[in-house]
Amino acid sequence: MIKQIEDKSELNSYARIDIFSVRIQSLLYAYGCGYSFARFYAQRDGKGEITAIISCLDGNMTISLTESADKNELIMFSNAVGFSSLLCDESLEMECGYESGVVMKSFRKIELFCDFTETDEYPDLLDLYNFIDYGAISFDSWYVDISFRIRHGAAKAVALKRGDEIISSAILSSIYKNKAVLTGVRTRSEFRSNGYASALVSSVCCDFGGDVYLMREADRNENFYKKLGFENTGNWRMYK
Repeated sequence: MIKQIEDKSELNSYARIDIFSVRIQSLLYAYGCGYSFARFYAQRDGKGEITAIISCLDGNMTISLTESADKNELIMFSNAVGFSSLLCDESLEMECGYESGVVMKSFRKIELFCDFTETDEYPDLLDLYNFIDYGAISFDSWYVDISFRIRHGAAKAVALKRGDEIISSAILSSIYKNKAVLTGVRTRSEFRSNGYASALVSSVCCDFGGDVYLMREADRNENFYKKLGFENTGNWRMYK
C-alpha cells in the first residue's frame, strides 16, 4: 500500500541507501510535509515495513525501491499521480521513453590542489545558473528550489574562480546526513584539461567528508571520476 506521509520521521526506518533515497530524504528534510507542491509517499508491505519511498516536487518524481517492493503498484501509482519526469533505478521498468546512465559513488577521497584560483563557497546563484546553462529550466524555478535547499542545509554550491570569473562549478544538490549528490560539474571551455574541475570536485568531496553520489551519461566521464575515487554502482533511468 502506498500512502502520503504526514511527518518526515515516518521515513526514518527506510533502510536502503542509494542516490535516489538521498535525493528523497534531502528534499523531505528541506521542505517537510507542509507544501502542496512537495509530496512524499511510502510503500509498505503487509508487515508494515517500508519497501519504497517516493518524492514528487512540481511533477518531478523520484523513487527509491527495495528488492521486495511491489513494482506493479509503483508503476500504477506513478501513472495515476502523473509526472513530468520520473527518476529511479533500472529495476523499475515502465512502458514509456527514458534516458539512462550510470550511478557512481565515492569510495576514496583524493585531495588535489589548483594554483592561481580561488574557491567561492557562496557564489552568486544567477552567475552560477548562467555558467552551468540549465537549458529549458527557468532561472526562477531553479533559484527558488536551490536557494531554499541551501538555506536549510540540504544543498551547497561551489565555484572555482580566477578573479571575478567562474571557471569551474560543482553543486551538492542533495545533502542528507553524511550522504550527498553531486551535480552541476562544468568547466569553461577555454580552461578545460587544466585540472580545474578535478581540483574542485576533489575539494568538495574532501570538505564534505561523507559518501557522494552522482549520475553520469553511460559513455562519458567515467575515467575522470574514477581518478577522483568514484566507482560505478548501478544505473539510473529518467522516464518522461
